[in-house]
Amino acid sequence: MRHKLHIGALAALLLGVIALAPGLAHAAGDGMIVKTSDFGVTKTLDRLGIALERAGITVFARIDHSKGAKKVGLELPPTALIIFGNPKLGTPLMQSNQRIGLDLPLKALAWQDTDGSVKLGYTDPAWLAKRHGIADRDAVFKKMTGALNKFTNMAIKKGGLPKQ
Repeated sequence: MRHKLHIGALAALLLGVIALAPGLAHAAGDGMIVKTSDFGVTKTLDRLGIALERAGITVFARIDHSKGAKKVGLELPPTALIIFGNPKLGTPLMQSNQRIGLDLPLKALAWQDTDGSVKLGYTDPAWLAKRHGIADRDAVFKKMTGALNKFTNMAIKKGGLPKQ
């Protein structure tokens, strides 16, 4: 595998993700859950955004890392990020430990892997609970885990998007 290390933090993140086995859909030691998509990077995030918004979850931003790289004369395979959240779930977590605000709102990264497949990755809520030492909000983390699994599955597989 060849990686351009001059991309900095993004490269470090991608190196960790690429090391995971193809199709892996559970969190590794880095707390990242990775799934393989049936679609390209843009369509995967489009579908995720639709699923989230139809469920009343706010999509705050999308960042096209490949486009940013191109603007500075560098190359990066298709790689994009979506930032989303729900204050009804996030605020109680921050009431337990405000430092989780570093990881909220939530994010999902879609990228084209070296083998041409498209991956969708996000941080496992259980890993966030452990990282921030939050032990009094199990129901919130459980709800987040189920919702993220549901919405990311909608994004990566044909059919299944919720109706408007």
